[in-house]
Amino acid sequence: MSSTMFHVTDLLPALLRYARRLTRDEHEAEDLVQETLAAAYANASSYQPGRSLRIWLFAILHNAFISRARHDAVRERYRASSFPPDTGPSPQEHSVRLREVAAALDRLSEEQRQVLHLIAVEGLSYQEAAAVIGIPIGTLISRLSRARARLRAIEDGDADDRSPVSLRIVEN
Repeated sequence: MSSTMFHVTDLLPALLRYARRLTRDEHEAEDLVQETLAAAYANASSYQPGRSLRIWLFAILHNAFISRARHDAVRERYRASSFPPDTGPSPQEHSVRLREVAAALDRLSEEQRQVLHLIAVEGLSYQEAAAVIGIPIGTLISRLSRARARLRAIEDGDADDRSPVSLRIVEN
């Protein structure tokens, strides 16, 4: 049991990162991770030895977020919000770029943000990310492709917030 707790402790930073990406709020993210750990403890008997503890906890966190969104419209409340305001202008170019990337990620659909975070930030395989979200791998790949295309469109200034991906008409 103590070795399992050690592994759970090691996974806390990754769980918190994913929770922050989903909720876009530090306090909500902490609550979501706490809810995840409580659910994992309560359902420890359902954990299958040999299964990735990381994937199991990510799936619990993901499902807890979805349940919250369905019950109290968290998705709508946070879709309209943004990251906390900056404390002041940063002279460092990387800080400016980081805010631009965060703003671009916020313009993605929730499904696209989830997939992109699990693959690009958490480093999960396509199969693992699909298992976390509970979707077929083909759907995951499609969402990832649309997320990447949308980010490229945002970077190019071609993004239209009314549609998932802007299409450019090319005339011959």
